[in-house]
Amino acid sequence: MLNIILMGPPGAGKGTAATWIKEDFSLPHISTGDMFREAMASNSPLGKQIKDIVDNGGLVNDELTCALVKERLSRKDCQNGYLLDGFPRTEAQAEALKKMGEEIGRPVTLAINLTCPDEVLISRVTTRRVCPKCGASYNVITLKPLKEGICDHCGSALIQRKDDNEASFKVRLENYYRSTAPLLDYYKKEGLLHEFDGTLSMSNLKVEISAFLRSYL
Repeated sequence: MLNIILMGPPGAGKGTAATWIKEDFSLPHISTGDMFREAMASNSPLGKQIKDIVDNGGLVNDELTCALVKERLSRKDCQNGYLLDGFPRTEAQAEALKKMGEEIGRPVTLAINLTCPDEVLISRVTTRRVCPKCGASYNVITLKPLKEGICDHCGSALIQRKDDNEASFKVRLENYYRSTAPLLDYYKKEGLLHEFDGTLSMSNLKVEISAFLRSYL
């Protein structure tokens, strides 16, 4: 069973990798951002709680986040596997995910981590462009759209995120190393961690990860 957590620092290529992993292996791609937006739009009791917090500028706590993740992983489309992106972010969330996975019979089976040196990450992020409509990600040097400045998928004009500059990114990277990087040790001890070189071209990285996932199956 491919119950996967996709890990790695910002700019390592998780978004691009997630696109073809979900397509090639028919897995639902689950991100916390998408879950929050869906929950708030659904007007469910949990969604209303989250919307109130977000509308008032607060941060959604672990209890609500974990409840949302558990609800999402319990759905029918996750019965044959899932690709979880953006969660867990802390060891406490990892422990909660382990517990809920056992409760609903859908435990994490793999943690895939993309490694990449800081200087490469900084270069990638400062040259990244994203689609504000569908979320597709591009790079003006290494992953250009077919038409300059236009998303290949939906035709929207690409933008550069406000925090995709070196100063802002270094802060994000520090936060990652402080809170999320320790999860690597956690999943290593669990025997679930598998690391791949994020500096490879996406085509080569796809070959390596796909071969590994097929051999795992």
